[in-house]
Amino acid sequence: MKANANDAATWGKVDDYVTEHLIPYDEVLEKVLAANREAGLPEIDVSPAQGKLLNVIVQIKGAKRILEIGTLGGYSTIWMARAIGAEGRLISLELDPHHAKVAKSNVALAGLEDRVSIRVGDALVQLEQLAEEKTEPFDLIFIDADKPNNPNYLKWALQFSKAGTVIISDNVIRNGEVIDYHSTDPRVHGIRKFMDMLSADSAIAGTAIQTVGSKGYDGFYIGIVQ
Repeated sequence: MKANANDAATWGKVDDYVTEHLIPYDEVLEKVLAANREAGLPEIDVSPAQGKLLNVIVQIKGAKRILEIGTLGGYSTIWMARAIGAEGRLISLELDPHHAKVAKSNVALAGLEDRVSIRVGDALVQLEQLAEEKTEPFDLIFIDADKPNNPNYLKWALQFSKAGTVIISDNVIRNGEVIDYHSTDPRVHGIRKFMDMLSADSAIAGTAIQTVGSKGYDGFYIGIVQ
């Protein structure tokens, strides 16, 4: 029977197929997702396939210093932190103290406390603080927080970059709404301005990839600083 490529149910089944074949069962990550649900966190983590993609990109890049803007329960944090090795360091910024508490517990469960630092508070304030601390550039920056601030996060990401830094941003397609210039959704406006900034900035080269799966229809931006 031929699957319907436009059927959201099919997307989820294909994600299950990919996970079954390419992503071995991971008790720790399953416990992390369960802990997030039990703590009442919104179920907006990246999917297992997307988490593995982040992990693979980190390995391809050979990244040892990562900045993550938006921690939630630490699921994507763990995927990336596993790939940087014991000598690597990952700083993750989270606004919500409850989310950060859950994430810290999950990171401890994964045995990664020595390489992950979760900083709590408004990300823009935290980024300003990192600048004041004269933080060294990062090898990879993952933006996955409040979308209206994506343009501001991009400015900071470029400030904390060097030639070769990889910048990734999640949820940039938003079920296709990114092309709706009449949209009144501030999240869509944030992504559209983010895209406009990227289009005008020769300091970074990248593209956006549309994705479908258990998380619906969305996409990633992936770029490299020149």
